[in-house]
Amino acid sequence: MPTIDLDHISTLYRTHRDGLAHARDHIRALPATPAPAPAPHDIEAEITYLLVRHHAPDHVVRIGTAHSTATAWTLAALHHNGTGRLHTFDTHDPHPHHLPPGMDPDRWTHTKGDVRAKLTHLPEHTGLLALDSTHGGWFARWYLHHLLPTLDPHTPIAVHGVFQHPHTPPFTEGALVLSWLANNTTGYFTASAARAPHTHRALTDLKASLGLDAPLHPTRTDPAIFFHLPTRPHPASPATTRPRAHATR
Repeated sequence: MPTIDLDHISTLYRTHRDGLAHARDHIRALPATPAPAPAPHDIEAEITYLLVRHHAPDHVVRIGTAHSTATAWTLAALHHNGTGRLHTFDTHDPHPHHLPPGMDPDRWTHTKGDVRAKLTHLPEHTGLLALDSTHGGWFARWYLHHLLPTLDPHTPIAVHGVFQHPHTPPFTEGALVLSWLANNTTGYFTASAARAPHTHRALTDLKASLGLDAPLHPTRTDPAIFFHLPTRPHPASPATTRPRAHATR
């Protein structure tokens, strides 16, 4: 299982350059979502697309979808793979424009409601998990204790909204996830402009060399973290020690 680091992500950008260009065209053609709809950050959305392309999961689970084009990125990756399904969970119905033109609606199953009460709707095997729901510590405690332990070892995970700033405030989702990673001696990768400016610049320069530099969305923070689930995860810890990070300097 390759480590999710700058070298690996750079290789995926080069390998899937053409597919990523087509996905960007699909996203650019989507109608604007209504204000105050959150827009995904370009690099973290592209990294999620690239990880779906690389791992070719049978089932992708995304928790948190309302009025976002993040689902469209995942559907484009599954479409380009020619296999796999997307399962989304949100307390709101998804915006109908999430489905890019030409994408198969049968690849996407949406469940409205709190995922904690909808566990029977989860697929038997989750090949990639993206978490972009409420960013409160209470929700992080739930998925660290009750959801992640049910997944297979080495499952790729994306947690959005962690590094809006160089450090995460105590008791937030980001702080709890970072503490859990430290407790499991598991590294993470981030392209956050605030936390890892040199990594962010390296990927920005690579995108320019590949002709993928035209911005899709005005936000440029890219605060997500990416990691593989450890083999035998330990329970969440109340500590806020930060784990080592790949390629953050």
